[in-house]
Amino acid sequence: MRSPVLATRPHSGEHPRRFRLLLAGVAMLLLALTLDITFRDGFSRLADLVFDAFQRAAPRAATADPGVVVVDIDEASLQHIGQWPWPRDRIGQAVDVLGGMGAAAIVFDMVFTEPDRTSLGPQLQRLRAKGIEVQVPAGAVLDNDALFAAAIARNPVVMGVALSDEGGRTLLPPVAGLSFAGSDPRDYLEATRGGLSNLPALTDAASGIGSFSFPPARDNIIRTLPLAAVAAGQVYPGLGVEALRVAQGASGLTLRSSDASGEVGAGPVAMTSVRVGVLELPVMADGRFRVHFSGMPHMTVIPAWQLLQDDGAALADKVEGRIVLIGTSAIGLRDIVATPRVAAEPGVNVHAELIDQALNQQFLQRPDWARGAEVLAAVVATLLLLAVLRLGRPVLSSLALLVLVGGVLGGAWWAYRSHAMLLDPLPGLLCLLVVFLTMMPALLFLGNREKRFVRTAFARYLSPALVERLSQDAQALQLGGQTRQITVLFSDIRGFTTLSEQLSPDALTALLNHYLTPMTDVLLAHEATIDKYIGDAIMAFWNAPVDIADHPRKACLAALGMADAVAALNRTRASALRIGVGLHCGDACVGNLGSQQRFSYSAIGDTVNLASRVEGLTKFYGVTVLVTEAVRAQAADLAFVEVDRVRVVGRGEPVVLHALLGDARHAADAAFLALARHHAAMLASYRQGDFQQARVLLQALGDTPAARPLQALHALYAQRLEHLLDQPPEGWDGIFTATSK
Repeated sequence: MRSPVLATRPHSGEHPRRFRLLLAGVAMLLLALTLDITFRDGFSRLADLVFDAFQRAAPRAATADPGVVVVDIDEASLQHIGQWPWPRDRIGQAVDVLGGMGAAAIVFDMVFTEPDRTSLGPQLQRLRAKGIEVQVPAGAVLDNDALFAAAIARNPVVMGVALSDEGGRTLLPPVAGLSFAGSDPRDYLEATRGGLSNLPALTDAASGIGSFSFPPARDNIIRTLPLAAVAAGQVYPGLGVEALRVAQGASGLTLRSSDASGEVGAGPVAMTSVRVGVLELPVMADGRFRVHFSGMPHMTVIPAWQLLQDDGAALADKVEGRIVLIGTSAIGLRDIVATPRVAAEPGVNVHAELIDQALNQQFLQRPDWARGAEVLAAVVATLLLLAVLRLGRPVLSSLALLVLVGGVLGGAWWAYRSHAMLLDPLPGLLCLLVVFLTMMPALLFLGNREKRFVRTAFARYLSPALVERLSQDAQALQLGGQTRQITVLFSDIRGFTTLSEQLSPDALTALLNHYLTPMTDVLLAHEATIDKYIGDAIMAFWNAPVDIADHPRKACLAALGMADAVAALNRTRASALRIGVGLHCGDACVGNLGSQQRFSYSAIGDTVNLASRVEGLTKFYGVTVLVTEAVRAQAADLAFVEVDRVRVVGRGEPVVLHALLGDARHAADAAFLALARHHAAMLASYRQGDFQQARVLLQALGDTPAARPLQALHALYAQRLEHLLDQPPEGWDGIFTATSK
């Protein structure tokens, strides 16, 4: 089957050919623009990576004297003060010290949801319950939370809350007054049900309440922060915004939307800016603020232990008049995030970046006309490329492509560096590349066109060996196949349906990617051809499209490798995954299967169906790897134990199944050899109808380490034998008939 691109007809003249080339180029331009619109979400993710690269190459100019300070609960502080959480009276002491230094606002990037267990009151109650009398001075405050709340009340303190859909303490109303220029943001912002809040006494004493929650990102990189969020029907300011409000002594915030007076816009209502005191911050449509990172190299970072152990005189000039953020960089306290600049930094630094930008009015811009400008630049650049392509000079066309690509990238870089403006270069790059890569073959007219086409079109989804074979013989690219002996493997995750119901789509996707990657590595390392992924299931086979020597044994070793990979993966997870792997060897039709319009390289036949049935029976028998006699016979040096003789669904002839427990070294182990002998004796008695003897032999197997992989199987046989002893069958043949797939 020849490619439509390659099967072009000779032209009758130079000008008609160039005109057709121009029309084809315009069609490709329209196609590229359509792709950009259709897959905008995916391209937006790529654009984020481009903008991340810009920030790494040229961070925001750092402020020489930032108006923000971080008090860091770092590893050294944990060593000096003790493990977290610290007594709240000590934290209150830190608040008073900072207030005495003249901090404009003291902001907690954390939440205090539970009472302080180190308070003297509960301790005294426990001592007195044991009969120990302790004299306490009259008027002594025994509640650390009360001391902490008093310190909060004496100082300009902003407490943090974490907004989410998970259960938590009832959220108290925000402290900041809110006014809306335009629609009420509760009508168009995405809302959460609630979140985690501080103890009521702490909340009541605070000068402000702000959300420190980071919005979820597909790649877990923090690029934006919500300046306002809706939870439980109320609008909460972001932590940084609330800090700015308290520091300025402002009473509230003003949230401006696209339908406010003086705004020009079309489409759904969206937020445009947030005003706090004399400061105004631009936001994205959903209320998020895009952070322009500088790294804050000149920001003062005070280890918390110094604040609590020093008298503060040496630190006063660094704190006075500044917003102080209290957060943590200690790894064990889990507030480390990834940003466009670095892979790991304290989350409190992100809030510091936002405050610094607001104070200095340095913002990244993404104007309303940006999208239109990007499309216009893509069209103009592509038309210029087409003008050069019409000349029919490949080298000149290639140079033009490089110049135009450089121009698109350079323009985006110039907008960022000169105006802190984010213009996406990807629409222009996509159009240029689509047009160039589709038009150049028509200019070259060189030999071996089929070989280039096959390698380009099929390298992404066929095995490398097959691609090479097709590139040497383009006639092989047609419907049909050949019959050959292959070993087929099916595997899937046990209980995946239940697991998927418990996870969000993003978490489920991450789990599958985390699982399928090592499984693929194992299969490819053992020379498998991976046919397809079906959710959590994998189908692979050996000995096609190229010959694989000793393929049943390699398939068995691959199955063992998959089990080991899952065990390694489980060591990193709170809950264990279990898989089932089924193997069968036999003849199958292997080749290009499908329709004339679209086909793929795959295998069909009874061998494939039986392998799928065998995999399904792993759950019934409680073993990880189950193989047929055809596989075991060609890998006899491995550690096999016969499981059963089964009539699977759709087949009349019984199939002998074996559990694969280990490699050749395991097969030579004395404990395994003893297990295999006793297990075989039990099966022999079972098949001969001597159920009493079979039960005695089964009980003799016991719970030894060697027998543990077969515990579920032995429990199944114990149930069978009890039933057979109660109701002896007639015409016993020792064959089990499966009733489901």
